[in-house]
Amino acid sequence: MSRDLLIELGTEELPPKALASLSAALTDEFVRQLDEAGLNHGAVERFAAPRRLALLVRDLDEKQADRDIERQGPAVQAAFDSDGNPTKAAQGFAASLGLTVDQLGRQDTGKGERLVAQITEQGKSAAELIPAFFTQSIQKLPIPKRMRWGKRKVQFVRPAHWLVALFGDEVIPFELLDLQSGRTSYGHRFHAPGAIELASASEYAQRIENDGHVLADFDRRKAMIKEQTLAAGKEAGGVAQINPDLLNEVTALVEWPEALMGSFDDDFLRVPQEALISAMEEHQKYFSVLDNDGKLMPRFITISNIQSKDPQQVIHGNEKVIRPRLADAAFFYDNDCKRTLAQHAEGLTNVVFQQQLGTVAEKCERIGGLAAVIAENIGGDVDNAKLAGKLSKADLNSEMVGEFDTMQGIMGFYLAQREGQPKEVANALYEQYLPRFAGDTLPQSKTGMAVSLADKIDTLVGIFGIGQKPSGTKDPYALRRATLGVLRIIIEHELALDLRELLDKAAEQLGERIDTAQVDDAFEFIKGRYRAIYQEQGIATPVILSVLAIDDACRKPLDFDRRVKAVAAFQQRDEAQALAAANKRVSNILAKLETAPAEEIDGALLEDEAEKTLTNMVVAAFEQTYELLEAGDYASVLEMLAQLREPVDTFFDTVMVMAEDEAVRNNRLALLAFLRDLFLNVADISLLQE
Repeated sequence: MSRDLLIELGTEELPPKALASLSAALTDEFVRQLDEAGLNHGAVERFAAPRRLALLVRDLDEKQADRDIERQGPAVQAAFDSDGNPTKAAQGFAASLGLTVDQLGRQDTGKGERLVAQITEQGKSAAELIPAFFTQSIQKLPIPKRMRWGKRKVQFVRPAHWLVALFGDEVIPFELLDLQSGRTSYGHRFHAPGAIELASASEYAQRIENDGHVLADFDRRKAMIKEQTLAAGKEAGGVAQINPDLLNEVTALVEWPEALMGSFDDDFLRVPQEALISAMEEHQKYFSVLDNDGKLMPRFITISNIQSKDPQQVIHGNEKVIRPRLADAAFFYDNDCKRTLAQHAEGLTNVVFQQQLGTVAEKCERIGGLAAVIAENIGGDVDNAKLAGKLSKADLNSEMVGEFDTMQGIMGFYLAQREGQPKEVANALYEQYLPRFAGDTLPQSKTGMAVSLADKIDTLVGIFGIGQKPSGTKDPYALRRATLGVLRIIIEHELALDLRELLDKAAEQLGERIDTAQVDDAFEFIKGRYRAIYQEQGIATPVILSVLAIDDACRKPLDFDRRVKAVAAFQQRDEAQALAAANKRVSNILAKLETAPAEEIDGALLEDEAEKTLTNMVVAAFEQTYELLEAGDYASVLEMLAQLREPVDTFFDTVMVMAEDEAVRNNRLALLAFLRDLFLNVADISLLQE
């Protein structure tokens, strides 16, 4: 037999940014315990609204199934005395299970014979187990800080006011957070504040919605808000901007959503739209509206938690609230426009970037110097790159960024445009922070690429140079993210840059501030990010390791990318495993040598037909692959080397490498060294061996 189970905990308004995660954690932990207890069930629905966390388990077993279990007791040697009479150990074991000694069996465990008992464990009723399961689920919620309320000693994220626990149409009685479970829930704080008596678990969602004016299903409420917001934006002649984080937060703030369109003065549109959008989203939880050209319209969409009889009054109230917020943004912007970027930058001499690495002004000088080097290497404008680097952090000293930290770079872009700086310089001030996260867009201008790379590399070398490299989950300077950004920019824009040279240049600029020996550690850290990038793309670890083994490849990210993709394709060929095994064998042979093999192969010492054939093919391959390697066409190189499988196999089948004649032996070792070098021009193929 099975029934639907409903448990709902009613509270004061829960933290909106944590509501969805609290609901998911509660449901996951509760279901885990049901499954572990062997209680079968159907679909599980979770509900999360500002004042409630609830879950509905469909078709939950009323009782656990009985289980046949085996219990091991004491060793037979200890269970009976010399006369064969049961000892206290045997008697105690049998008594603990409600059995007599003669009802016990014996089993050879491999470490001696022991007494065993076969018993049937009676399943418990679901109603008996559920209180403990739900209590534990509540206790294990990821709540950083719990609170007490009134004179109660219990703690929770917010004061709790009611508890519903229905199994079918019956209440499961238990106490939690000083609340006694029952069948009484409550609706919307304003539309339906009275009690709602639930007859059964299955009617919960419908009753709460119809009688309580509460859309308890988080995902349904979220979809409705999105639909209403997009419709309101369309009606205004634009497109509503749905920030996913804001959508989740607003969904957690309302029980009965209604989208309302408000407006603000056109004069505010002189302010950078990113600042206006930030003010509306962060402070008021409003959605902005853009026109078809991507320009901000003097409109906003607010999600009301009530269905007002006079919506215009609600709209008017929101318009009154947003006006001073936008006025503040306009005030800060107007003040900032009274000074040039260079004047803003002057104040950075008093702002410390990192105590050992100096001020932000000094960092900007280093960024400019390194950006100029990068720009020269990628065909960019050296002067623009140097200027953009020096001005890159100037807007940190602006009032706008002081109020809206999300305006870093953006404010610099607008100020640069306003004062007539070159377009590439203005763009670079915005692009320096790209990519901000995995999958984010990259800088598109060469000046932007140069400044972004220079900023990230300077930080990487500086922080490693003072011995504060990331460890475990600690990465206060976001060096992992910065390094992934560096690799993405270089690879995806196909920039022919040597990272090791850039690290050394950054270290040179930092001078005595750092321990330059730590640059090696920074380079090793970059190698680890290569592995993360390509594993995420689904490339096999041995393929990545085979290229990581080539130091020159690690220096040049674009070259590394080409090698990895070529080796990944090569690995799929039939010849790959045989050649990998052969390379492994060659590596092992050469590793045992006390001196390096000869640098030339003496044709006169070639005796066996197999070694003559292999020698001719290896020599020809060196000549044919030279231009391909110069062009970075590693796929074609490996395709050509795949033809060596048969002559390599034949060589090892018929030729004794370690011949008695020392000259012949050394000549064959030289051939193997040439063969290995041929493959090492691309990757260490021996690491592909399964």
